[in-house]
Amino acid sequence: MSGSQPRKRPSPAVYRRRRLVVLLALVAVVAVVWLLIAQPWQGAASAGEDPAASESVDGADALPAPESNAQDSTAAPEDPAATPTPSGTPVAPACAARNVTVEAVTDRDAYGSGEQPQLSIRLTNTGDDCILNVGTSAQVFTVSSGEDVWWRSTDCQAEPSNMVVLLAAGQTVTSAEPVAWDRTRSAQDTCDTDRAQAPAGGASYHLDVEIGGIPSTDSAQFLLY
Repeated sequence: MSGSQPRKRPSPAVYRRRRLVVLLALVAVVAVVWLLIAQPWQGAASAGEDPAASESVDGADALPAPESNAQDSTAAPEDPAATPTPSGTPVAPACAARNVTVEAVTDRDAYGSGEQPQLSIRLTNTGDDCILNVGTSAQVFTVSSGEDVWWRSTDCQAEPSNMVVLLAAGQTVTSAEPVAWDRTRSAQDTCDTDRAQAPAGGASYHLDVEIGGIPSTDSAQFLLY
């Protein structure tokens, strides 16, 4: 058309700016789609949670045995793979004393010269599922003769520890390995010295136990020869 001015083509710089705007818009769209699908904030929230909050306390299959520097006794459950260990937040209320029956147990009723009585604890949960500290810090073995207390497992106990476990309703748990009494009188100031031997010749002794603050209902009687 006569008299009209020819249209100027955009410069290369203008083309580059247009392509950059389109590219940035495309990147923004991809980023929004990725955020909606991946939802990375959920992973961050999960990482901030306490892993123990979703874990439960393992059940007890056997009770650990207290260790003392006056005797050598270790706990080994009947099934070594089933040793109870605390692993997180409890999934049941604490055991009520009225729902836990604790018994003192000896392997024999009488012991000959040089034979060491083997002492154990047996407990039964007569209520609903509950949790209880059955660690060595919560166990007490007491041997007495009449009113005379001869030996306590806590007098020279080494490194007591806690072990909170889940006791199922009706479950009975017994010491995995008994504690051996060396037939001496214990005291906290005699752990590394020679101690008096308990009288024998048919002398009568009684074992009382306690676990988690719950005492045994009756004592177990035995004789020393």
